[in-house]
Amino acid sequence: MNLTETLNWRYTTKEFDPTKSISDADMAQIKNLLRMSPSSVNLQPWHFIIAETKEGKERIAKGTQGFFSFNEPKVTNAAAVVLFCSKIDANEAYIKHIADTEDSDGRFPNEDVKNGFLGAAKTFSGIHKYELKDLQHWLEKQVYLNIGNFLLGVASLQIDATPMEGIDVKALDEEFELRENGYTALVAVSLGYRAESDFNSTEKTPKSRLAESEIFTVI
Repeated sequence: MNLTETLNWRYTTKEFDPTKSISDADMAQIKNLLRMSPSSVNLQPWHFIIAETKEGKERIAKGTQGFFSFNEPKVTNAAAVVLFCSKIDANEAYIKHIADTEDSDGRFPNEDVKNGFLGAAKTFSGIHKYELKDLQHWLEKQVYLNIGNFLLGVASLQIDATPMEGIDVKALDEEFELRENGYTALVAVSLGYRAESDFNSTEKTPKSRLAESEIFTVI
């Protein structure tokens, strides 16, 4: 499929076919999508919990109890579920870890370039921590960049996806001890293949978007 076909094909899947699974080759590409997403100053302030087994999905489903029970089948019937988690802080030690990783990967031709990266990363994180006082929110924005990239990427593999903010993040933080490790849950994305009975499929319900004349100003 070309880009336009992919954009028209994908939609938020409401009902997965529980009999279908994702191949190992596609799961490898899915993990690569998660790793290779862009982020501000390459900060990568994320962690991903990937549930592929029945037991793993049942653990994720602990975040879809009570008020969020409408999302439980989207977790348990999916082929896999990715829980997107965000770092709570980006301290100097973490920024140095990113710089050292980039250095070992050959990103810096010399020490001056590495020091320039360290200075930029510390400056931007400092602005968000002290001046704007929205550091955690800024880190979460980077994770949402990843989610957008991820949804288009899996669609290019013709894998359906359902992003869900309707989850109990406190329950999932506790289930996976995220806060103790400096993270918090943000969004769960279920993956798999649409059921024929899914009312929301693009074959049954045409996509709707605002007109170009309303959303674009071309100068």
